[in-house]
Amino acid sequence: MAPQTEVGQKAAKVAAVAAGASAKDAERESTAARLLGAGSAGIAELIVFHPVDTIAKRLMSNQSRIASASQLNSVIFKSSASEPAVRRFFTLFPGLGYAAAYKVLQRIYKYGGQPFVRDYLSNHHGSVFDQTFGRGNGKAMMHATAGSLIGIGEIVLLPLDVLKIKRQTNPEAFRGRGVMRIVADEGFSLYRGWGWTAARNAPGSFALFGGSAAAKQYLFKLEDYNSATWLQNFVASIAGSSASLLVSAPLDVVKTRIQNQNFEVKQSGAKIIANMARQEGPTAFFKGLVPKLLMTGPKLTFSFWLAQTLIPTFNKMM
Repeated sequence: MAPQTEVGQKAAKVAAVAAGASAKDAERESTAARLLGAGSAGIAELIVFHPVDTIAKRLMSNQSRIASASQLNSVIFKSSASEPAVRRFFTLFPGLGYAAAYKVLQRIYKYGGQPFVRDYLSNHHGSVFDQTFGRGNGKAMMHATAGSLIGIGEIVLLPLDVLKIKRQTNPEAFRGRGVMRIVADEGFSLYRGWGWTAARNAPGSFALFGGSAAAKQYLFKLEDYNSATWLQNFVASIAGSSASLLVSAPLDVVKTRIQNQNFEVKQSGAKIIANMARQEGPTAFFKGLVPKLLMTGPKLTFSFWLAQTLIPTFNKMM
């Protein structure tokens, strides 16, 4: 009788493995590992990709048709378009202080914070995800949902993002004012576009974490996502970042145009959408998408890959 019971238990275990990992069996890392891994990824991303981010933001903010290389040069380098190449390159580093504060805090919050939301969902609602979507599917959906929720909360960092984008695309908006003076003068107007930012972050972060989880779940058949190799994390990060950029592109253009206006301008997101559709056509909502996929895509892939790799590595070291 005992052998039959043992055989039955083994069969049940094999069936469970074949069905996929349960959402209740989420990975567990230490808080220090999550913060160190996410922070290191943010710092590395900033050093390598800040110039790329500036180019993408300036292209998204451009409202005229680009018909020549000289016009493209003017959009990217603004008043320094005729300067020597080295000097032009350094014009791609405006707002670096804001970018450093925003990017590092954002990555710590997003990559380090998502596991905490995931832990909560796993502990309190893991069985619901399993029952609703099935084992394996439920775990991937839980990762995506945790990412979406953490993405919505990212609006707390919006003022730093606003200041960074204005420095990159509309430095005249500062008119010699320092950061503290701007914060005192503008107050909650620095949160302008928060609704559009949340609307953009929710599906974008869902696709980022969900795409990565799906690759690990279905492509690599991993039950423990932290056991992924560097290469598997890299492929999963490509899947997640590409999905995120495609899903969030239209709202990202609207968000950027709201944020790069002069402080006294109060044009709403709805008005911007109407003007874009009327004056520039539907393709306006995907302006800057190609540079984002080619340049910002690797930036997101790079930082997400580092975070997914470094968090488990730091966890093993501690």
